[in-house]
Amino acid sequence: MEISPVDVTSDLALRASYDLERRAVMVGRETMPHWSWPEMAAVWRLPDPGEKAVLLGGTEGGRMVAGAVLFMPLLDNTEKCWLGVAVEPAEQGRGLGREMLDAVCALAVAEGRTDLLAEVKLPFDEVTSHRARRFAEAAGFTLSNVEIVRHLALPVATHDLEAWAGQAAPRHDGYRLETYLNEVPDDLVPSLCVLLGQLSVDAPTGEAEWEEELITPERYRENQRSLVAAGRRIYETVAVAPDGTVAAQSTISVPPAGGRTDASQWGTFVHREHRGRRLGLAVKAANLRTVQEAHPEMRRIVTQNAETNGYMVSINELMGFEPVEASVELIKRV
Repeated sequence: MEISPVDVTSDLALRASYDLERRAVMVGRETMPHWSWPEMAAVWRLPDPGEKAVLLGGTEGGRMVAGAVLFMPLLDNTEKCWLGVAVEPAEQGRGLGREMLDAVCALAVAEGRTDLLAEVKLPFDEVTSHRARRFAEAAGFTLSNVEIVRHLALPVATHDLEAWAGQAAPRHDGYRLETYLNEVPDDLVPSLCVLLGQLSVDAPTGEAEWEEELITPERYRENQRSLVAAGRRIYETVAVAPDGTVAAQSTISVPPAGGRTDASQWGTFVHREHRGRRLGLAVKAANLRTVQEAHPEMRRIVTQNAETNGYMVSINELMGFEPVEASVELIKRV
């Protein structure tokens, strides 16, 4: 197998990589959501300025049979990277996955990365025994963290949304909730960036220890432009404190029109100094209501949280999110 970087400017090459990855990760998970071609293309053609990203393809006879990805932070946590491999289902069992994994790990080490992280979604009853985990452990990876993927069927009854908002309201008097589509006002972006940067430190991350992420307003705006260019609709609900700074946030990504009917609940996070006011429930319920009213075609919300994140898990359970699979995070220290 010949391994080389994929030309992300080529529709033919990038689409071959997308199709291979989709076939590989959907085996046994056919009803689960997966990102669309426009979303994947935007990630590689409008990359995060705070990361270095590499896409590799493995070919035999001019046909792509395996792939790998590598994401390396540039502004913080520079000893870490996220990586993953995929092999055409019909070609699995021939050692191509290990060959590709060795290549991408070697590239990460050459870039000075010592904490190599990977993630795989597995059925609950196969978290310890699935072939993907056994494959990773044979290559020196060990368990770092387990997150639970949950789905919420839509629509949610309006009276439930109102009840959750009512439960939270008495606890955060003086704060105001605001929801924005695709673009947050300039005066809120600096404090929102600070809040988003804290998430990697305060959220449970298992065996990987993260430093606070550096998200500048310029990096935030650039990433938003990439998301919008992919056709995503990004709904951001924030709780603004009396001093005018962002105290809590919740993000939902609605996929490009005309395709999938599952939206993604991304981060919901409350600033350390503003906890205990039920702001997490408040922003999450407000954002969900906005998305549901704007996009009645959506049929579910997808989210995931560490199983040790008791506060956010309790909110998800209150709102009716149902566990569907595990997201197993693995680590290899070089």
